Amino acid sequence: MNEADLGKLNSETLALLTRLIATQSFSREEGPVADIMTEFLESHKVKVKRKGNNVWAKNKHYNPSLPTLLLNSHLDTVRPNVGYTRDPFKPEVEDGKLFGLGSNDAGGPLCCLASTFLYYHAKTDLLFNLVYAATAEEEISGLNGIESILDEISPIHFGIVGEPTLMNMAVAERGLMVVDCVRYGRAGHAARMEGDNALVGSLEDLQWFSTYKFPERQNLLGPVRMTPTIIHAGAEHNVVPAECHFTVDIRVPDAYTHEEVLETIRRSVKSKVEPRSMRLKSSLIPDNHPLIQAGLTLGLTTYGSPTTSDKALLPVPALKLGPGDSARSHTANEFIYVQELEEGLKKYVQILQALNLYYETLGKRN
Repeated sequence: MNEADLGKLNSETLALLTRLIATQSFSREEGPVADIMTEFLESHKVKVKRKGNNVWAKNKHYNPSLPTLLLNSHLDTVRPNVGYTRDPFKPEVEDGKLFGLGSNDAGGPLCCLASTFLYYHAKTDLLFNLVYAATAEEEISGLNGIESILDEISPIHFGIVGEPTLMNMAVAERGLMVVDCVRYGRAGHAARMEGDNALVGSLEDLQWFSTYKFPERQNLLGPVRMTPTIIHAGAEHNVVPAECHFTVDIRVPDAYTHEEVLETIRRSVKSKVEPRSMRLKSSLIPDNHPLIQAGLTLGLTTYGSPTTSDKALLPVPALKLGPGDSARSHTANEFIYVQELEEGLKKYVQILQALNLYYETLGKRN
């Protein structure tokens, strides 16, 4: 590992993240930060491609006969919540913390992966290819993000998805299914206690969602979790509502399919239930995968992640890994430690170094 190159890239990583924080990048509005990322890569003589608000590049000595590793993270952020006491778009370093919206989720991993890509971009002794992709719409699971460029960057054989994991290896990840429900009743006058109150009726179904336990099955991610998150009924104080609409966030472990969960729900509640999407499946990369083995040689630990990322949309085995802490994501006054950025870049570089050694050893055996 070249410490001088790494030191220079540490400075550039921090500078890049500072620019990104200062530039609004809500989902579907990532154009300006995609411009910044394009400019950053091109300043290092990297040939960049772009589709919509997605930016990607291949290593200089890309060889179609070698396996390809995808380095991916997202450009978009959520909107700042009302709890912010700092300017979310003003990057400030204080007590070793870099504050700003998107600093932790997922600016830190995004920029560290970009610098890792640059570290290896021109090397001639890599035994695998690299594709770096900074993509859009991850926070809203949009269709114009990583999915929209998979045909462009293929073939890919495995990947690292940059998300804040405290540099622990998330080998499994819960799937996500959001369902919209409607409980039907009959309108009537509230004073005369007429009609069939859909709002009251929906409480029965909401109670089921909150208390039902799916039978336990062996998996890395624990039970199915169903959380009602939105509800709306009625328009007038004196009219019994004929409809109650509510939404449930469902996190699906590797033990169940989305279809199995949906079937159980429809069989158990009286509301009409429609899933918004079945795309975000649970995912798992086996412990014997060379990417995981590379991380284990560095002392990194594995775990199953309760959150969902673009890992769910990749058609290849992928590891979720990055600097920062998932617990800080979407919180007021979001931050990442500068030390976490430096450590994240170093670990990423070391993992790829260990991966290259694996392929070198494999080649000698063959």
